[in-house]
Amino acid sequence: MTDLLALDFMRQALLAALMVGVAAPLVGVFLVQRRLSLIGDGMGHVALAGVAVGVLTGTAPVLTALVAAIGAAVAVEVIRARGRTNADVALAVMFYGGIAAGVVLISRSSSSTPANLTAYLFGAILTTSTGDLWVFATLAVLVLAVTFLLRPWLFAVANDEEYARATGLPVTALNVALSVLTAVTVVVSMRVVGLLLISALMILPNATAQLLGRSFASSVRWAVVVGVVCSVAGVVASFYAGTPSGGTIVLLAIAVFVAAATVVAIRSRYAAHRHRRAERHDHEHGTGCGHPVVAHGDHLDYVHDGHRHAPHQGHYDEHDAARHEAEKEAAPR
Repeated sequence: MTDLLALDFMRQALLAALMVGVAAPLVGVFLVQRRLSLIGDGMGHVALAGVAVGVLTGTAPVLTALVAAIGAAVAVEVIRARGRTNADVALAVMFYGGIAAGVVLISRSSSSTPANLTAYLFGAILTTSTGDLWVFATLAVLVLAVTFLLRPWLFAVANDEEYARATGLPVTALNVALSVLTAVTVVVSMRVVGLLLISALMILPNATAQLLGRSFASSVRWAVVVGVVCSVAGVVASFYAGTPSGGTIVLLAIAVFVAAATVVAIRSRYAAHRHRRAERHDHEHGTGCGHPVVAHGDHLDYVHDGHRHAPHQGHYDEHDAARHEAEKEAAPR
């Protein structure tokens, strides 16, 4: 690890991965809530057209991609707000037209076309320059600041758009803001994971977090942790394995999701087994039954054979004190 940190380009790559690992899940959590998981993928297609314009005109591709992505973000919300039945078709035309235009325009460039196309489609984090890093840092800070300031309203709209509209929240403006945040995140992430894979880093950490978190706030924290770990570890693994950073990061995020899903499934089966065992418990607990009594919230648990049983509607439930406290903490007040 020391030899890796001694390289300037790797330090820059790790910083870029850290920024993406924080920003992408924070924006993605609201996309998951609104069931717009693939919107980042579509904006990535349009951003490629912006990259192509930058390559063809000699302008900074990051900036032209940002303009194209933000334009697409606003157009998406305008089309959605109109609510016509052909809105999905219009979005598909815009997104696939973006990637087609990007491929055609990049092919007209005098520079190394395959290298440029691959770098932006699938990521080329090791080619991130100091200038790119400063631009990405500025955009990442902007995303984090706006997300932090708007998070209560973004959550309200994502949770129930009609109710938020009825309470007087500027739903359309908030939807546009979220779309713009998504567009900026796509541009920040394109050199790390690539335009075709960025949606995965927005969604997969949040999918994992939903398995591990017990509330919205804890799920957001889990998503950021998973995003940072997968991004940084993916860059390190790609350096030593000689693999593309974007694909390595996404595969690692998938592996973490599968592992979390497996652990949760095993725990659920074990909990169900304990519950069935408690329900079959024949001993009647009560005053003087001879088993220790433990106060547990608003009721009493009886310790029997190493388990804590609580009477519940004619049977006994298996109780876990730590889980009970966590559920009380997560419950709405």
